[in-house]
Amino acid sequence: MPLPVGISFLAPTIPVYVFEADEPGPTALIQAGIHGNEVAGVHALQELLEEGLTPDCGRLLLIPVMNPGAYRARQRAAPGGLDLNRCFPGDANAEELENRLAAKFMALVEDEHPALIATLHESLKRFHPAVPQSFGQTLVYGVQPMPSIVQRVVDRMNEDLEHPYEVWAPHHYPVATSSTEVIVDKLGCVGICVETWEVFDEARRIAMQRDVVRALLEEIGVLKRTAKLR
Repeated sequence: MPLPVGISFLAPTIPVYVFEADEPGPTALIQAGIHGNEVAGVHALQELLEEGLTPDCGRLLLIPVMNPGAYRARQRAAPGGLDLNRCFPGDANAEELENRLAAKFMALVEDEHPALIATLHESLKRFHPAVPQSFGQTLVYGVQPMPSIVQRVVDRMNEDLEHPYEVWAPHHYPVATSSTEVIVDKLGCVGICVETWEVFDEARRIAMQRDVVRALLEEIGVLKRTAKLR
């Protein structure tokens, strides 16, 4: 059953903010903080919540901090824990917290059946086509063909750059146990990992994450299209 409008909890310290518009439309789910040392997406979602972001159509679910233990430690995984983004689809009966949490998240998305799921990440390496394990300034997708929304959002992000190295690109990089890829395989929705390059200062990375979120929500039809993101 879909969550009620308001704040629900995926686990004791993981709030899920649920909004529903009067006008029907798709459901989008945006999460951040699955890796605790990638903070720009966390702060971007928190800022958007503070500013009163709500959908114009359909439903919007925001999870600013998917992995509180890792985020408090500012580490990829919680101290002594597993990489949550390599635990999907999870196991509700597992000993490890991360596997249980992954199973809870999978149950949530199966109930909500979003048209779009996006995870906000950051990378120490700037994307280069010859280096597959480089991700900065990309929208990463795991299944072919590339969802058309990826190129549309990349094009919009590249309209207004503050530095030449901010140029965005699509990047096909399958990871079989990541949250987005497992969910795409299960539901057939659009799944995207947003990756900003950590060389830029935090305020700029937060601003870029905010813009990507708005562009994704506009292109999927949850927000009405604006001429410019900022």
